[in-house]
Amino acid sequence: MAELSYNAPKEVKDLEIFNTIELEDFARLVMPKGGFDYLAGGSGDEFTLRRNVEAFNFKGILPRVAANVEFPDTQTKIFEHELKVPFIMAPIAAHGLAHQSKEAGTARGIHEFGGSLMSISAYSGASFQEISAGLKDTPRWFQIYMSKDDELNKHILDEAKADGASAIILTADATISGNRDRDDKNHFVYPFGMPIVSRYLTGSGKNMSLNNIYAQSKQKISLEDIGFIKEHSELPVFLKGVQTPEDALAGLGAGADGIWVSNHGGRQLDGAPASFEVLEEIALAVAGRVPIVFDSGIRRGEHIFKALASGADIVAIGRPALFGLALGGWKGVRSVFEYFEKDLKRVMQLAGTQTIEDIKHTRLKDLK
Repeated sequence: MAELSYNAPKEVKDLEIFNTIELEDFARLVMPKGGFDYLAGGSGDEFTLRRNVEAFNFKGILPRVAANVEFPDTQTKIFEHELKVPFIMAPIAAHGLAHQSKEAGTARGIHEFGGSLMSISAYSGASFQEISAGLKDTPRWFQIYMSKDDELNKHILDEAKADGASAIILTADATISGNRDRDDKNHFVYPFGMPIVSRYLTGSGKNMSLNNIYAQSKQKISLEDIGFIKEHSELPVFLKGVQTPEDALAGLGAGADGIWVSNHGGRQLDGAPASFEVLEEIALAVAGRVPIVFDSGIRRGEHIFKALASGADIVAIGRPALFGLALGGWKGVRSVFEYFEKDLKRVMQLAGTQTIEDIKHTRLKDLK
C-alpha cells in the first residue's frame, strides 16, 4: 500500500452530530478499507471492543431532582492545566489514515475547540513541528513507545519536552500487537512514515506492519521504566494500560504520577473485561493519591458522566475524534468535542449535578 495509493479523505467541514456511534458508519464510506479497519477494529473476536461500549449499560445514573442546578459547569483541572471540560484527546497512532491533514488536523481541531488537551502518540504520522503548528498554545502530553536503546529514548523525551509536553504517558499494554484479524486479512501496512520513532526503525515506518513496528520497540517494559522516564524528563509520568488494582498500586510504588485505566480500545488482549468494568476497583485502590485518566468505549455524555462517577478524573476520547477527522478534518474534530461538551452538560442537568465534583459524588446503581 504505497503512499500515493492511499487516498485519505481531505474534506474540511463542520459536522451535525446526533450521536458519535453512527460516525463510524459514515467514516466507513469515505475512508480506504485498510485504514478504516485499522482504526475501527479490535483484536480476536472483538468481544472486548464491543464490551467497552456495552458495559456502561450495566450501571445506571440515579438522577437527583430539585437539586438547584442550572447551566452545569464542566471546568476541571489536572496538574497545572485548567480545562473547560473533563475530557481530552487520547493518544492514537497514524491519524493520516483518517485524513490527509494527519495529526496536525486533529491538533487544530482541539485548539479551535479550546480548553482541552492533546495526547500525542510516538507512532504519529506527523512530526512534532507539524502537530505543534495546529496545537499552538494548547497543552499536550506525549505517549512514548520506547526504543530498546535508552539513549534514543532520551533523545525522544528531550524532543517531546522541547515541543512543550507537560507529561509523559508510558503505554505498557502494547508490547506486541493483538491478533487483529481485520489488519491481517487486509495485509495492512502503514502508508506513510512515523517521524518520531523512525530513528529506531529499520525504515521510516512506511510500508511496515504493526507487528514489525512493535517488534522493533521495547517489549520488556518494567516498573523501572517509570523511574527512568521521570528522572530524565523531569515530567509527571502516567502508567497507561492499567486494568487491575495490583498494577495500579505497583505503578504508584514505582513513582507514577498518574494511572491511566485502558484496555487500548479492545485492540490488544481480547477477552479482557471492559475498561469501565475495572475502573471503580482501581480508583478505590488509588484512593485519590494521583489522577486517574480513563479511556476505551466513550461514545456519549452518559459514558463520560459514569466514568467520572466511578473514579476517573479525566476521560480520553479516541475513535469518535478520529472518525470526526475523517468526515470533516479539523472542523470535524472540533464538532466531536463540542458534541461531548453539550451532551455532558445535558446529562449533568438531568442528573442534578452542577459541577464535575458533584459528578464524582454521584452514586450509580447496578443494573441487571
